Amino acid sequence: MSLLKIVASARSEGSLSRLITDELVVALRPRAVITRDLAQDGFPVMTAEDLMAMFANTDDARASLQSHLETSALLIEELMAAETLVLGTPMYNFGVPVVVKQWIDYICRHGKTFQYTRTGPEGLTKLKQVYLVTASGGTQIGGENDFASRYLEQVLRFIGAQNVQHIAVSGSKGRPEMVLADARAQIKALLQ
Repeated sequence: MSLLKIVASARSEGSLSRLITDELVVALRPRAVITRDLAQDGFPVMTAEDLMAMFANTDDARASLQSHLETSALLIEELMAAETLVLGTPMYNFGVPVVVKQWIDYICRHGKTFQYTRTGPEGLTKLKQVYLVTASGGTQIGGENDFASRYLEQVLRFIGAQNVQHIAVSGSKGRPEMVLADARAQIKALLQ
């Protein structure tokens, strides 16, 4: 299995989402792993003009747009090469970190990762399996105030993900050791 691992926590040390994501990748035993650290890589902010041009697939030669198109092409190439995606992210203010939203804006491209048909949108990726590792200090993953994990699942299904599994790493403001034990039990149950 070829696997794309994405991490997004602003914490490089002590991040529960990074720890559980790493443990899950080891447990999956992929033959090849591409790793993308969204918090460390960083993306330049897109102007409204560049964002609209990228979404419209225009051929404008503007340097800033060309830079964004190159980044988009690289991220889409990584995604299209993967059968499995493991995405580990914290929940910030009930949603995804800005770097995750930027990644989504780069990879959701008409004619590249999805297309519209007479029966509705069709995803073009080959993602057979997605594991979403979502960490939260207090908001229950999958609960009413979780606007991160459900959003990510919607986006990934839109671009063609066939099976999406959630691993909740929530409640880390309380007892992290219990949160980690629970997340590890979820991984064990998913992989049996």
